[in-house]
Amino acid sequence: MFLVLTGGMAYLFVYQGSVRPAADGRTAIVLEPGERALILAEMRAFVESVQQITTGLSQEDMETVVEAARKSGRAAQQQVPVPLMGKLPLAFKQLGLDTHQQFDQLALDAEQLGDPAHSLQQLGRLMQNCVACHAAYRLEVQ
Repeated sequence: MFLVLTGGMAYLFVYQGSVRPAADGRTAIVLEPGERALILAEMRAFVESVQQITTGLSQEDMETVVEAARKSGRAAQQQVPVPLMGKLPLAFKQLGLDTHQQFDQLALDAEQLGDPAHSLQQLGRLMQNCVACHAAYRLEVQ
């Protein structure tokens, strides 16, 4: 019985999260107001980095590209409280982690290669994560 209960809790915490179907066909992640604000702040930081990267690329200013990409890399990940992590579905967590990693790779390649065309391709792939996430999920308050 203990193993079944533990397994069920692990499934909810790691895989499913606190979700429900949303009226618009996406998956609603149900959060407390402060938890929602934390995630939205991280998403706004992504948008700010993308804007700065785009500007840097348009001016062939690879130093700006590197700095902007690093701002949203893994080192910039906020400490997500354990209760909040349990509310996030696994696919959402994976998209977030991959997005941070792609910002890091973009920064590294921009620094080492200095090729705006390559960085622009990387930015395009990175933005696919943003589009996929916003197409699949919405954040709702309990």
